[in-house]
Amino acid sequence: MNILIRGGRVIDPGGAFDANADLAIGDGKILAIGAAPAGFAADKTIDATGCIVAPGLLDLAVRLREPGYEHAGMLASELAAAVAGGVTSVVCPPDTDPVLDEPGLVEMLRFRAEKLNAARVFPLGALTRNLQGEVLTEMLALTEAGCVAFSQAEVPLANTQVLLRALQYASTFGCAVWLRPQEMHLGQGVAASGPLATRMGLAGIPVAAETIALHTIFELTRATGARVHLCRISSAAGVALVRQAKAEGLAVTCDVSINSLHLIDTDLGYFDSRMRLNPPLRQQRDRDALRAGLADGTIDALVSDHTPVDEDAKALPFAESEPGATGLELLLSLALKWSRDDAVDLSRALAVLTSAPARVLGKSFGPLADSAGQLRVAGVADICIFDPHAAWVVEPNALQSQGKHTPFSGYELPGRVRCTLVGGQIAYQSADHSVDKSAADAANR
Repeated sequence: MNILIRGGRVIDPGGAFDANADLAIGDGKILAIGAAPAGFAADKTIDATGCIVAPGLLDLAVRLREPGYEHAGMLASELAAAVAGGVTSVVCPPDTDPVLDEPGLVEMLRFRAEKLNAARVFPLGALTRNLQGEVLTEMLALTEAGCVAFSQAEVPLANTQVLLRALQYASTFGCAVWLRPQEMHLGQGVAASGPLATRMGLAGIPVAAETIALHTIFELTRATGARVHLCRISSAAGVALVRQAKAEGLAVTCDVSINSLHLIDTDLGYFDSRMRLNPPLRQQRDRDALRAGLADGTIDALVSDHTPVDEDAKALPFAESEPGATGLELLLSLALKWSRDDAVDLSRALAVLTSAPARVLGKSFGPLADSAGQLRVAGVADICIFDPHAAWVVEPNALQSQGKHTPFSGYELPGRVRCTLVGGQIAYQSADHSVDKSAADAANR
């Protein structure tokens, strides 16, 4: 199908392009930015007047909950949530049930996701068998099955010798390892250590749980030359260590969640289980450092850390409730809120959702690697069209995700996704604002 996107402001952070222009799309690719190519006839025209046309968002931290946790979420519901949020590609961790530690499981997940014709799914393979931290998985076979990197998800590796061997193995085959920096024994808490956790009687997780793990990871990275992505940095001290590691030239990247970027420990209120998150919400100085680090490029990407949790698991007392929150449909709006609150350039706010996470994945995108996270002629037509001036109130029951728990319930946020295209096909179009017009109507304007 040939599609013409007319009248929008096209912003491509990766290509440093920002101008009002039309986009011509055909055969799943962008044929032209600006004047349509000779002989191009649109089967469908999308009126993007007043909207921003950007690359489809890439979310590096999305739990799809299938297989194994279908009571909390399913592929269909969570990928529908993704495209409703303008997200065209998601990276999912391996902590499903069964764990993604066998090629057949990875191939089955990818096959089922492709059948839905929604967002693209890029699985992380388990770093160790069943995430038990003892025996390494067959990384090469998992890579051939479609894994883009390897991770322990939320399960820390207690054995440093195993981590060293994993990084050596990964480096040999050019694989990246994704780690959440948290020391196993210090991380056994439910809230960030500090006066608030003490007053509330909650077991605290000190900043040292993150910094000790970071020091270990950086030492092993120096020794092995492996590429490491740090998942969901949460502290000012952690940001400082990442900045030093990058200045040294270590092959490290990192991300931060929308939760840590906007919330602090006092938002726990009166034991609000919606604020039960991993990593825990820290103090304001930590949040400020995270926002500054994301703005200056120390932190590469902003992620939703989408973790749908069912009602029963959140209805428990705070310390017993399951950590996690839905976030796919809030990712863009919370990035725009950060941009407005901190006077961050809109192009930078979009870069941390598009071109920057694409660079984190690099060649793991396979055939899409050259154009992922960008708008370029002959590149894949994964596109998000949103109205930056529209505001909306977060109503959990109106979200597409099966998980309805979010710490941002009731917030008024900027930016509404109007249309999402994946591979040149319309995967989502908002019901309250039709942006689709027939080619005949467009020709008569």
